[in-house]
Amino acid sequence: MPLTELLFSFRGRINRLPYWIVSVVMFLFGGTLHQLLGGRGPEHAMSSGPGLLALLFFAVSVWIGLALQIKRWHDRDKSAWWALLNLVPVLGTIWILIECGLLAGTDGPNRFGRNPLQAPASQS
Repeated sequence: MPLTELLFSFRGRINRLPYWIVSVVMFLFGGTLHQLLGGRGPEHAMSSGPGLLALLFFAVSVWIGLALQIKRWHDRDKSAWWALLNLVPVLGTIWILIECGLLAGTDGPNRFGRNPLQAPASQS
């Protein structure tokens, strides 16, 4: 899957490895940006230029996080509506961590596409 599709598309399936790799990279980048801005985050966006950078990063991070999560829900053969669990404090986060981060996807193809762990069918 091309990187732009991985990060910005809500279609298809991904397995746990790319989900975790992108999540950890985003976390580390966000933490580094936060420190470089002196611990100031999006709440200071209107008062300074660096705050606008933090706000932009936050918006892009939310989009990427949802795109990754929805593709993980698809890998578990569940609809994107399950992403609404993000709105449930604590228990929603725990559920998402277990379902998207720890449990394997469905074997074989499902209604959202082929299994990302299986090689694509050869073209004859």
